[in-house]
Amino acid sequence: MVCFCRALSIQPGITTVIGSGGKSSLLFRLGRELPGMVILCTTTKIFPIGRTLCNPEEEEVRQALKRWGTVCIGTDSPNGKLGPPRQPISLLKELADYVIVEGDGAAGLPLKAHAPHEPVIPSECGQVIQVVGFSGIGQTVRDAAHRPERYAQLAGANLEDAVTPQMAAAVISREGLCGQVLINQVDEPSQQAEELASLLKVPAVMGSLKKGWTSCLF
Repeated sequence: MVCFCRALSIQPGITTVIGSGGKSSLLFRLGRELPGMVILCTTTKIFPIGRTLCNPEEEEVRQALKRWGTVCIGTDSPNGKLGPPRQPISLLKELADYVIVEGDGAAGLPLKAHAPHEPVIPSECGQVIQVVGFSGIGQTVRDAAHRPERYAQLAGANLEDAVTPQMAAAVISREGLCGQVLINQVDEPSQQAEELASLLKVPAVMGSLKKGWTSCLF
């Protein structure tokens, strides 16, 4: 069985997932793979992932973890989304073996650049993984990137330029927000994906959450 948790070396404690092109899918996958008790949540807004509790009390979270092993928790937010949980992240860390946090949004686009207030990473976080959607390579910055003007600025490109592996790597490296990258949406082994990984300053994993395969690269 392909294990993304093993490929990404997920450790007990708090892991924050940022970026674009599969963050929620990665949370869902890690919730299924990780041993022990797992809490999925956000510091911003997410759609419910799997078994979900809205506005739960601490004891409700404890009981849900005993019953299900993995639970997504948060507070009421517009449009069917969940906001950050009522409980502090430090308490959630005591309740579960793993707390996987989604730390920003990307409006469903495969690439993104972060605004100054993003991402929202808990101070107790031990690991930050950035997801990048490989489907954005070859599309224009305008079409593929959330916050395209910022992305173009960081990439040294124009809005109508097609995104290259070099540009995507430049944005990730110049932001310097993560300790590891998951290049998602790679339907099959790709020289361009390998090139992107080789240009990064942090370890990278390539694969497809949808198709269920992954390979450590650099």
